[in-house]
Amino acid sequence: MHLILFLVFAGLCLAGALNLLLQKHPINSALSLVVVMTSLAVLYLLLGAEFLAAAQIIVYAGAIMVLFTFVIMLLNAGREERTLGSKAAIALGFPAVAAILAVIATVILKAEGLGSVSLSDGITSTEELSRVLFHELLLPFEVTSVLILVAILGAVSLARKGHGDQEAGK
Repeated sequence: MHLILFLVFAGLCLAGALNLLLQKHPINSALSLVVVMTSLAVLYLLLGAEFLAAAQIIVYAGAIMVLFTFVIMLLNAGREERTLGSKAAIALGFPAVAAILAVIATVILKAEGLGSVSLSDGITSTEELSRVLFHELLLPFEVTSVLILVAILGAVSLARKGHGDQEAGK
């Protein structure tokens, strides 16, 4: 069953990445990136890394994608033309959703002994992981947050109305 789940979500991840590259509108590309990040979180779950899966959803599919969408809308790339939706999303989306729901239904219906999972001694605890992240890797963490802040300020500066007109008039 793990192999089937891996193949389904790896395929979904690849399809989302291809859709990300093929989209013409930045918002549709950002939504495709959410699909990729969510698929990666499920792959982390299959590997037994629950903390990484939760961090993937919270940090990347949540916070970073909100930031990307905010910057895309702030830059105001122009008026989008009205479409009925992405052809790739329609062609791949409905069969992918049906396949995922079928796999989930099969897993739930065929599951035996859901409470009999045991952990081995080699698994890192959340306390050890947080110690590494917030003690040994604190500087890269803070530098990344400053870089994101600079990117937001740059986007606001570029998107300001009349910024280029004032320079030309002087």
